Amino acid sequence: MSDAPLKLPPVIPVAVVENAADAVPLAKALIAGGLPVVEVTFRTPAAADAIRAIRAEAPDALVLAGTVLTTDQAVQAIEAGAQGAVSPGTNPEVVTVFQERSVPFMPGVATPTEIERAIGLGCKRLKFFPAGVLGGPAALKGISAPFAHLGIEYCPTGGVAESDLAAYHAVPGVVAVGGSWIATRDDITSHRWDDITRKAASAVSAATGR
Repeated sequence: MSDAPLKLPPVIPVAVVENAADAVPLAKALIAGGLPVVEVTFRTPAAADAIRAIRAEAPDALVLAGTVLTTDQAVQAIEAGAQGAVSPGTNPEVVTVFQERSVPFMPGVATPTEIERAIGLGCKRLKFFPAGVLGGPAALKGISAPFAHLGIEYCPTGGVAESDLAAYHAVPGVVAVGGSWIATRDDITSHRWDDITRKAASAVSAATGR
């Protein structure tokens, strides 16, 4: 991310919000479970409005824009008030948009070559994606080892379950783990806020051991 990276909770709920009206109840449900953070993915047209609503009505939540693939989406995310952003890959043009506006950005990497490329663009915090398919904690530990002396940080995401959290957090450099199981698309559209709160609290416990 930037020179002053965001302080992240140990788990980042990754959410697909179909209706912006669901964004604030979602954020409040996560806060109630001890996770004052949500990554709203740009997989639906409601993403920017959802981010804007959370910033206005649930100010205690840290709001990240996810699946930012284009410079247009980057601008939308920034204008909506996203406090940081995440991408599954590393697009230099998207990196530049966030850097020029001093908004923390976490590009995605899957290989040592991609880590080198992201470092060359000035990125110090990276999304390891899709973590499960790539081999999980063991793979990240091996792939990241040559860069450990550079202070690079990671957020593994993709195919992660609650049972994986402790193992990921045991890998040097991991600062957070992203996952969609805490607030699934069906949970959100069905307004299962109590279930989301429960899963958020359980994830925090699994990640921290408390």
